Amino acid sequence: MADPETQIAIDSDADSAYNDDDASETTSLKSAILSYKYRNGRRYHAYKEGSYWGPNDEEQADQLDIFHHICLLMLGGELNLAPIPTNPMVLGTDLSPTQPSLIPPNLRFEVDDFTEPWVFRKDSFDFIHARSLYGCVADWPLFYREALNHLQPGAYFEQVEMSVVPKSDDGSVEPDSIFEQWGKISLLLGDKFGKTLRVVDEAKGNMEAAGFVNVVEHRWKLPIGGWAADKRFKEIGQYNKIHWDQGIEGWSLYLLTTVLKWSIEEVQIYLAKMRTALKNRKIHAYQEVSLVYGQRPLSHKN
Repeated sequence: MADPETQIAIDSDADSAYNDDDASETTSLKSAILSYKYRNGRRYHAYKEGSYWGPNDEEQADQLDIFHHICLLMLGGELNLAPIPTNPMVLGTDLSPTQPSLIPPNLRFEVDDFTEPWVFRKDSFDFIHARSLYGCVADWPLFYREALNHLQPGAYFEQVEMSVVPKSDDGSVEPDSIFEQWGKISLLLGDKFGKTLRVVDEAKGNMEAAGFVNVVEHRWKLPIGGWAADKRFKEIGQYNKIHWDQGIEGWSLYLLTTVLKWSIEEVQIYLAKMRTALKNRKIHAYQEVSLVYGQRPLSHKN
């Protein structure tokens, strides 16, 4: 990206009101974004192909909607916990243009890759929110540095992450069980893919190391299934069971077949064992969720 203080040389053809090369470049970029890739019956992004493991089809969108609802239940209907201004203008980014067409007037979306140097004006945002970036980022110091530098002084960054390792407090997630295997295999996949899935335990320390101040962390145990006695957590767990049942294929299919070279048949057997375990009411599994927010120091200089 060009230095803001450096004058950029002008293409001699740029003064033309219409240029065939510009039209060709725009068409090529649009084609790259919209020409989705299909693997093993699921649809994936074409822009930056292979950089993200999750499908972008309707099935995946449905389970993302379920997790959004779970987050609202966890936060009592709030979208975030960091103190932010009211009536914000919201910009969302994604690798795929799969967002709904009916959106609030204060919201817009752009296709962009947040793992690369950001193209936005520095010191411009009064809040940056990230959720479920586990397995998405190879260079976490760069990501946090970009977030810090693009916030206004005193503004907040908030991140929500969940563990991929099911646990239990009563021993019902037994050693060598399918839940135990899921956690170990998932962490291995992230490590081999070069994008860690251990973010839930690292976000707070990474934010502090990047220079954020007044860092606050909230942690929850998110039940997998409706086994909790508490009415609120029972409801959350019931939704989370659906979230897992619908999500496990999309979470694992690409990585298992490309990183570990499993056959589609091996993947389906593995997922069938997981779905059987999800139905077992004697297993009181949960996953840990972390919400961390921090502030850009007033004294921070880009």
